[in-house]
Amino acid sequence: MAEFTTLQSVSRPRSFIIEGNIGAGKSTFVRLMQKHLDVHTVFEPHDKWQNVGGSGENLLERFYTDSQRWAYTFQSYAFITRVVLQEEQARLYPDAIHILERSVFSDRYCFAKNSFEMGLMNALEWKLYQEWFTWLVDNYVPRPDGFIYLQTDPEICYQRLLKRGRQEEAAVAKEYLQALHKKHEDWLIAKEGIAPMLQDVPVLVLSCNNDFEHSEQELSKHVTAVQNFIDMHKKPLEYRQETAMPL
Repeated sequence: MAEFTTLQSVSRPRSFIIEGNIGAGKSTFVRLMQKHLDVHTVFEPHDKWQNVGGSGENLLERFYTDSQRWAYTFQSYAFITRVVLQEEQARLYPDAIHILERSVFSDRYCFAKNSFEMGLMNALEWKLYQEWFTWLVDNYVPRPDGFIYLQTDPEICYQRLLKRGRQEEAAVAKEYLQALHKKHEDWLIAKEGIAPMLQDVPVLVLSCNNDFEHSEQELSKHVTAVQNFIDMHKKPLEYRQETAMPL
């Protein structure tokens, strides 16, 4: 039976994305928002990066130990697994307010860009990455309702990273965190060189140098700020979806 393509309006989940440097406390922050707010949370797919396809291969560890060899591979896989997970969660919880740990946009504007500038991706890899990133985002990634930036000094991120002692992060240098901090500032604060679709996406900046996990005062301040931010920007949006229909 032949098919034709039609367009229909489809409501999508409202999504707010937690962004920040390595060691800023994103996973902890998302877990606490899940506890204190009426939201659905989506964590980064670390398990997929640490056990690719159930093979036992730890791609995240390979990236940190031999970044020049694995930067392009890791950034590509991180993007794909992130999009797949977020689409899956959007289908399962279409009416919820989603709080996401990082996004494809920090992949692009912070981590992949930094890899290229550090010489971990060559010029051809960076060009390829940008081309397929643009196409995939234009076709599969909805515009977020807001970013929540956990702004944290690189030195504090480094101390937290040492304290938690994750095996994969043993090779992460302080200079790497400083470079990533600048990329986050350029993207979320200065909004330099970003796609037009992101120019007017609101950004809530939270100072996270202080320990918010064990301080009721700090946590309460952040919970209130996030709730107010969501309430201000949670108006549902619609996008147009192509659907194949039988003739």
